[in-house]
Amino acid sequence: MNRLKDKVALVTGGGSGLGRAQAICMAEEGARVVVTDVNDAGGEQTLAQVQAAGGQARYLHQDVRDEDRWQQVIEDTLSHWGHLDVVVNNAGIGVGGTVEDTSLENWRHLMGINLDAVFLGTKHGIRAMKATGGGSIINLSSIEGLVGDPNLAAYNASKGGVRLLTKSAALHCAKAGYGIRVNSVHPGYIETPMVTKAMAGDNGDLVRAHLESLHPLGRLGQPNEIAWGVVFLASDESGFMTGSELVIDGGYTAQ
Repeated sequence: MNRLKDKVALVTGGGSGLGRAQAICMAEEGARVVVTDVNDAGGEQTLAQVQAAGGQARYLHQDVRDEDRWQQVIEDTLSHWGHLDVVVNNAGIGVGGTVEDTSLENWRHLMGINLDAVFLGTKHGIRAMKATGGGSIINLSSIEGLVGDPNLAAYNASKGGVRLLTKSAALHCAKAGYGIRVNSVHPGYIETPMVTKAMAGDNGDLVRAHLESLHPLGRLGQPNEIAWGVVFLASDESGFMTGSELVIDGGYTAQ
């Protein structure tokens, strides 16, 4: 119950899915959690669930593409709780399409949320943490940041970018002596609203069966199975990990 005692953690995209699970699990382990999202109703629901379980949390509205807002959210966190120890760059969207079919508009929209925002969260997280003795930055990539999919050109590019940005930032922090670790997490298909939306409709059962068949374990992952990996990376238990990829994918990329 105390793996993250006295740590302050910021989770973007915390209003649903993986972000909600991460916020709840980190609070269960003693962290004080700042939940951010553009979905205020979802963010408030996450806040209520954390508090109902006895955890400490705050909710702040945040468009992760806005650099000024990043600075405001971090300044607010430091003012309220005095330090920032963990940043989880979790917010993301999925847009399908081949490299031929993807419009430049859709490409730029996806990159803004999936990659530009991770850059901003990493940059400003480092600036806050290096002044208070270090911390852990956790960037949500994907199996699609490790292998290609012909129908996910923009998503592949964004998640591959997150993977290598993470390594660059990890090396920078290590060589500068900041005491900040930076790692990426690579989930397989997890039963979140983004994935269940793809399984809606008349062919939902067929879509689910197909997605499950892609994983040697024969099922979709659950949000908590990713969240506990994030807890590990946020904790001192992972103190010798930086620039690494934590793959939690039911065997997807082992094939």
